Amino acid sequence: MARAKFQTLTEQMFYILLCLRTECCGTDVMEQVRQLTRDRVTVGPGTLYSLLDSFLQAGMIRETRVEGRKRSYLITEAGQKALEEEYRRLQILTADYEACTGERRRLE
Repeated sequence: MARAKFQTLTEQMFYILLCLRTECCGTDVMEQVRQLTRDRVTVGPGTLYSLLDSFLQAGMIRETRVEGRKRSYLITEAGQKALEEEYRRLQILTADYEACTGERRRLE
């Protein structure tokens, strides 16, 4: 069952799915992740295309266009659900940190 594999998303997985909320190709995804994270997270081509293949097999994204070697993708309902679940998980972690330390930090 593919869902268990994506129970917790890595940063790269999270940002790839986040980028695929709008249709784009792999090269665009790599650039968007870099820009969105201000170079904190990078996704190389090997990792990207391996994850895209895994997401396709799991039904989390779908291929929308093929133009020669260029392929475009879009998140599916299953992928959006996984993205939202990961977001909620991260919020819980943050709340636990704040409750335990008494700190509420603002990211810059």
